[in-house]
Order: sequence, then structure tokens, then C-alpha cells
Amino acid sequence: MESLLHVWWVWLCAALALALIELIAPASIFLGFALGALAMTAVVGLGLITNTSALMALFAGLSLVAWIVLKLVFKSQSSGARIVTRDINEG
Repeated sequence: MESLLHVWWVWLCAALALALIELIAPASIFLGFALGALAMTAVVGLGLITNTSALMALFAGLSLVAWIVLKLVFKSQSSGARIVTRDINEG
């Protein structure tokens, strides 16, 4: 019987589950894992890698890259806090 890690729809289900976890607990880390699992759907679907250890290593690498890209893209978004440099009570 083929391992579940070698079936493309299992990776797709994992990506959807991780995206739902990100909606429930917005920690900005699960979205990187979800994008990594989504990329793994294509890798497994095309049959590029058959070694289970290589699949897991690639998933970790793709998730890390996706997380870094997300951090860079959303870095410019402000939390809404203002830095006050001048006191309004001063003359």
C-alpha cells in the first residue's frame, strides 16, 4: 500500500486544514505551512520526488520560504500604533 505522503490530495487536505487553523488562531505561521503543503500538492502530483524523507525536507523548506516571503510582503503593514515624537502640551 502506498504511503499517504505520496498521494496529492492528502497534501491538499493538509493545506486546507492548516489554512483553517490560521483563520481560527491567527499566529501568522500556519499560513506558511499551508502554502508549503499546497506547493507539495503539485510536487507529489507530478511525481517529482518519491523518497519520504526528501518529501518532508522539501515541505519544511517550502514552508520556510513561504513564511519568509509572507513576512516580507506584510512587513509594510502597520499595526496602527503611532510613534509620538512631539508632546502636544509643549509650546
